[in-house]
Amino acid sequence: QVQLVESGGGLVQAGGSLRLSCAASGRTFEIYPAGWFRQAPGKEREFVAALSWRSDIRYYADSVKGRFTISRDNAKNEVYLQMNSLKPEDTAVYYCAVRSIADWGPQVKNDRAYQYWGQGTQVTVSS
Repeated sequence: QVQLVESGGGLVQAGGSLRLSCAASGRTFEIYPAGWFRQAPGKEREFVAALSWRSDIRYYADSVKGRFTISRDNAKNEVYLQMNSLKPEDTAVYYCAVRSIADWGPQVKNDRAYQYWGQGTQVTVSS
């Protein structure tokens, strides 16, 4: 089992930045893909970003490309999401997730591909 705890959310003005962190404990996760998803009120959970275990391949949703950066520190068992140039439409609960299969491919953009989830952290961007 892997336990994930997100932090770093909060209230920020449009154009501002936030850095989300996700700390993993339990089973080591360094060989598994990690991702960030978000869910806005009244909407389905959507893919934000994913990162391979070697940090050599990244996927981003078109809506965040060029503004968000996903990274990880396997030695610390942590995953990060640096969010810059935030917009009101980025307001959502953000979840980190870890896949329990050490593979890679387009499936990592689907939330069903992930077996471990954090509890979420709220990000609110005011206009």
